[in-house]
Amino acid sequence: MRADFSGEVATYYARHRRGYPPEVLDALAAAYRLGVDDTVLDLGCGTGQLTLPLAARVGAVIGVDPEPDMLAKAREAALSAARANVTWVLGADRDLPALGRLIGGRTVGALTVAVAVHFMDRDTLFTAARPLLRPGGGVAVITNGAPLWSQDAEWSTALRDCLEQFLGHPVRATCQTDEAGRRLNRDALVRAGYRYAESVVQYDAPLTVDDMVGGVLSAMSADRLPSASGRAAFTAAVRDALGGRNDVTERVRVWSQFGAID
Repeated sequence: MRADFSGEVATYYARHRRGYPPEVLDALAAAYRLGVDDTVLDLGCGTGQLTLPLAARVGAVIGVDPEPDMLAKAREAALSAARANVTWVLGADRDLPALGRLIGGRTVGALTVAVAVHFMDRDTLFTAARPLLRPGGGVAVITNGAPLWSQDAEWSTALRDCLEQFLGHPVRATCQTDEAGRRLNRDALVRAGYRYAESVVQYDAPLTVDDMVGGVLSAMSADRLPSASGRAAFTAAVRDALGGRNDVTERVRVWSQFGAID
């Protein structure tokens, strides 16, 4: 059963999840020679953090997600950014063959999956994607940093301690953003017959306590969100654990794993 990212979770996701620096989009465009004649399919698009900057680089983007509230937030962001070349579709990885029929047998320059690949059947997905791709196109899996609670930093340890105390159990989930998760992506791409390459973009960025808490809440299923008072208490505990600081620096590593076809 998939997680429920509806309601307030979608709001936290739109407000607190990081976007992507231009270098990531540069690498993606270069990997598949994407241009204004291309359409890109962004699968598991969430609230559009990757979809919208992609739309500035190509002719059109189709953002696909199984959660209506995520798509509603993505559509709002597209309107605010005046991006008219994005189409939003309610669907999931298992709907890829139907999406192929929906676009009338035309090919796309790339299929992108950011953050959500651990919810998907990689082998089935990567194989099903091949008929949709133009020559030189491919599948890109993009990992936008590690979860906030699992990073090698003092602030991350403090956040994890507060989260474990708040939830009452250890928190060890990596959302398959670690080396083992990237290996799963690489091996599945190779099994499906893609030529494999990867790149990493690293940068430092400010991170507020509100963004820490919002990022944690954006990863929870809607039915597990704490009450408003519980969220306030958690926020206060994190700020206290950081010695009253409201801002820290996050070292973000964005991994892009490219599978290309001839």
